[in-house]
Amino acid sequence: MLSQQSKDIIAATLPVVREQANAITAVFYPLMFERYPAVKAYFNEAHQLQGTQPQALANAVVAYAANLERLEVLGDAVSLIVQKHVSLNIQPEHYPIVGECLLAAIREVLGEAASDEVLGAWGEAYGQLADILIAAEEQRYQQNEQKAGGWRGERRFTVQRKERESEVITSFYLVPSDGGALAEFIPGQFTCVVVDIDGRSLRRNYSLSDRPGQSHYRISVKRETEGEVSNFLHDRLEVGDELCLTAPSGNFVLNQQQRPLVLLTGGVGITPAISMLQPALESGRQVHFLHGALNSSTHAFRAHVDALAAQYDNLKVSYVYSDPLEGDQAHETGFFDQQKLSAMLPASTDVDVYFLGPKPFMQSCQKLLNELGIPAENQRYEFFGPLESL
Repeated sequence: MLSQQSKDIIAATLPVVREQANAITAVFYPLMFERYPAVKAYFNEAHQLQGTQPQALANAVVAYAANLERLEVLGDAVSLIVQKHVSLNIQPEHYPIVGECLLAAIREVLGEAASDEVLGAWGEAYGQLADILIAAEEQRYQQNEQKAGGWRGERRFTVQRKERESEVITSFYLVPSDGGALAEFIPGQFTCVVVDIDGRSLRRNYSLSDRPGQSHYRISVKRETEGEVSNFLHDRLEVGDELCLTAPSGNFVLNQQQRPLVLLTGGVGITPAISMLQPALESGRQVHFLHGALNSSTHAFRAHVDALAAQYDNLKVSYVYSDPLEGDQAHETGFFDQQKLSAMLPASTDVDVYFLGPKPFMQSCQKLLNELGIPAENQRYEFFGPLESL
């Protein structure tokens, strides 16, 4: 339990920490990577360069410090952090490293204002947060391990099949190298892929893109221009090769409601929706599958979705191409706007909408859904990268 003295100190210093939060995280990451280079493997360098990872940490530190008296309001955010940490196989011994470097960064940025008393209070608060996360993560590790076919930490998988889905997306069918059983997952969850590239261990999260209940896991990876891991998977990972996976994680999962379901995706955001699609159809729900792509060359899984549309009367499909090729067949061209969405969505606003894609796509979708009267509690989304706010 955090002492009242520490709470008072944090309340008094929170304004300056909030003001300098980005500067603190800008110092924190280089300092940590210099002192403890091994932990760099747990971080996506692209997110570091884009500033999204430092910004996410700054937001988290400020939100936690601002809600010390009512931590329950952070429940959803803590759950998301736990899911991400478990997917990366974060361990208790990592927390002191972060704490040490975070306090050092605060001292460097705040200077004389960061007295021993102030750092002691923030250190105590960080220790409380670390204990909360470690306990929650241990519970998740145990749950993963106790599932039929489950495991803890990293497990070796073999590439059984490699299949091109579009000009930019390739699927990898992965089976346990030990020949053991495979744990069930909830449609929409992701796994962390751990690969060795030229002697460096790198981790990336990818959605599981096939329905549950198969003898394999499938990930479908978009080749990113500067994506070190995605290019490695596309160009160098072949059938018979091995990599490591952590157990499925994530809260962006298909619910069990019976009201109409809308799967609204852009680009590679289609991958978790494909995992959700057939289970939702088999449950009898009305499903509206809305997908935006550049054109047919980048549109993955179209043949699969079209086949399901021919099989299930409860599936309605709409495709929007922003830059169609000659001969492309899409229901609309351009981008999703209020008029297009209004025509594609069910008449009632009592629907569940899952949307996922590039950040600008998601920002636009949320704005449009709000304008169309879809209740906020019926909107579900997840970011590919660090926890952010739309």
